[in-house]
Amino acid sequence: MTQVNAVIFDIGNVLIEWQPERFYDSVIGPERRKAMFATIDLHGINDVVDRGGNFRDTIHAAADANPDWRDEVLMWHDRWIDMAAPAIDHSVRLLRSLRGAGVPVFALTNFGIQTFDIAEPVYPFLGEFDRRYISGHMACIKPDAQIYEMVEQDCGLDPATLLFTDDRQDNITAAAARGWQTHLFTGPQGWADRLVADGLLTPEAAQ
Repeated sequence: MTQVNAVIFDIGNVLIEWQPERFYDSVIGPERRKAMFATIDLHGINDVVDRGGNFRDTIHAAADANPDWRDEVLMWHDRWIDMAAPAIDHSVRLLRSLRGAGVPVFALTNFGIQTFDIAEPVYPFLGEFDRRYISGHMACIKPDAQIYEMVEQDCGLDPATLLFTDDRQDNITAAAARGWQTHLFTGPQGWADRLVADGLLTPEAAQ
């Protein structure tokens, strides 16, 4: 087994649930939400923010471009923190247990500059990483190969010694192509089991 010198967490759907569709279902109902998402590529618009675009300007421009959905689109800005909720508590415990065990822990996340600023006071654990790689500040998003290369260059570690978890297969595939060790996140228990299997945490510390 190759030594792990750092564990890298994605954030959305690994440490914090990110389910905009669920939010809109609760506010405007599933049928109207389905119609809106079929009309407007809201996730694509969010990618602009994650690449460093100004959050307010990007969402307001999308609202202006879609007057029939203006109020709903503006919710993506005005109620964004309600979409990025709640924290996945077991994953947060794993993050803290790794740090307690002396394992360097990084974040690599598609996250906007302003949205991260909104999230950090709500989720204090976002300030607990040894290094943070936030796509908005890097002007590059996963799964672009460049973002993984930027992480490697900054941390100076052998890619084969990085263990990365993410909930999206395309992001995992891109990391694996660079030689990273990877784990497709489908839930915190599976991630805990992987950390124990790799000798990074004891079963007790992984609970």
